[in-house]
Amino acid sequence: MMITDALRQQLTQVRQELHSRPELSGKEEETSAYVIDYLSPFQAAQLLKGVGGTGLVATFDSGKPGEHLLFRAELDALPIQESNTFSHRSIYEGVSHKCGHDGHTTVLLGLAHLLADSTDWSGQVSLLFQPAEETGAGAMAMLADEQLASLKVDKAFAFHNLPGYPLGQIIWKEGAFTPSVQSLIIQLRGKTAHAAEPQNGLNPALAIAEILQFAQQLEITDPLRTDFRLLTPVYLSMGEKAYGVSAGAGEVHLTLRAWTQAQMEHLTTIFLGQVKSIADQAGLQLDFSWTDTFKANFNAELLVTQLRESIHRHHLSDQMMEQPLTWGEDFGAFGVLCPTVMFGIGAGEDRPALHHPDYDFPDEIIPTALQVFWGIICPSFLI
Repeated sequence: MMITDALRQQLTQVRQELHSRPELSGKEEETSAYVIDYLSPFQAAQLLKGVGGTGLVATFDSGKPGEHLLFRAELDALPIQESNTFSHRSIYEGVSHKCGHDGHTTVLLGLAHLLADSTDWSGQVSLLFQPAEETGAGAMAMLADEQLASLKVDKAFAFHNLPGYPLGQIIWKEGAFTPSVQSLIIQLRGKTAHAAEPQNGLNPALAIAEILQFAQQLEITDPLRTDFRLLTPVYLSMGEKAYGVSAGAGEVHLTLRAWTQAQMEHLTTIFLGQVKSIADQAGLQLDFSWTDTFKANFNAELLVTQLRESIHRHHLSDQMMEQPLTWGEDFGAFGVLCPTVMFGIGAGEDRPALHHPDYDFPDEIIPTALQVFWGIICPSFLI
């Protein structure tokens, strides 16, 4: 089984087509249809469509006993105006693939080629194409879908391209790989008054200041510590631009991060307890809600070993991360199905950062990702 020049060229074209037609989270209808159409010649044993919205799962069966492995890619793009001028730039204003999900999807489509063309592997392999990763909603929506209940999986794998690391280098780590992340919206309602008579109202300004100060006090910003946690203010509003009016309402939005779900639950209990106390003391009505929730990615030791064996078998460059990444990635939600592992592939040390308007997934690492995945599926054969 080989990755031919013809397949490389075909997959590069696929990736660039996907890049040119990005869709936002939860709206990946055309991207999903493209994937379904592309997979149709490979005759998967089962194709689940519309899972959790626009998600889909193609399952290939070798007809031989073995493990059921799952590989995940994401379908969605970002609300970012692309600054690139190459021929495959986004055709849509204000929407672009600035996280590399076009490349991740292409790798799984390449894996479909290998699965269909080879008889050397055993067990079952499911290729899962997930919507709405950028908002943290997609994985949970797929898991809540009854269609996925029939999928009995032994292990799940995913990768993310990582700018700032050498092109094609595999970046791995046991244990925590990305944190639990969720965003909190705090709403405080008091009473509007004349600015000359603030004592006749309830202004949330001091309460907001106390909340932000307490958030900073709770932080443990060293990512090498197991109790690492961040509470980052991302947005706030209060009153209106009316200088004769003392504000009667305000909002604070923060994003919270911790390495594990248990640590996140502990953090939210402490923080919300103090927020409620601050609001009560100020006589303010408190409402809060959560959004953009990402489960922590925790890499199982056995799967990391399997990953490293594939890396070394293909003589690929690799590097162990000293500390986890600090951004959220909702692949961790699939940990309720089975053990999981997520790893990185270097996108180049000089490549723009993820979510930058000038970012573009490097097509050169598509074969690298295929080598790693195939070495997990079929350890006896190199590609």
